[in-house]
Amino acid sequence: MKLALRKIGNSLGVIIPKAVLDSWGVGEGDDLTVGKEGIHPPSVTTHAHEALDELKRKLAAAVASNCTAKQIRAQSLANLHRWRSNGVWVSAYDEWKEILDSGDDGRLFAAMLGRDENSTRLRQSAPYVGLLPREALRKLNEEAAR
Repeated sequence: MKLALRKIGNSLGVIIPKAVLDSWGVGEGDDLTVGKEGIHPPSVTTHAHEALDELKRKLAAAVASNCTAKQIRAQSLANLHRWRSNGVWVSAYDEWKEILDSGDDGRLFAAMLGRDENSTRLRQSAPYVGLLPREALRKLNEEAAR
């Protein structure tokens, strides 16, 4: 699609058809990115990725506030044992197993709740699933979807 440059005050601009703006999910006041590759909406994947990271941190916080370290450790180790037995294993599970086996509650909660890159990465493979009631899990997922 070709867009003509038009004089707007002391500047030049383009008018982007509403159908294109709608397909991008943007409207008046939203930001667009201009670069060598053209004009386009900002990357949604960055925002979606950040939202998923935040949801996983909130899930971890809910687990931490509803369960003791001993309960988290027991459920997590049971999950890791089951996953290994079923041949489902990723390298992050080795890290989680080391944290859980250490018995260091501070280290466990730091991994679960930290905002650093390592904690965020570990939460992508969290072994403490199954500790939250379904209703609490549903509520957190609904809040994240808004």
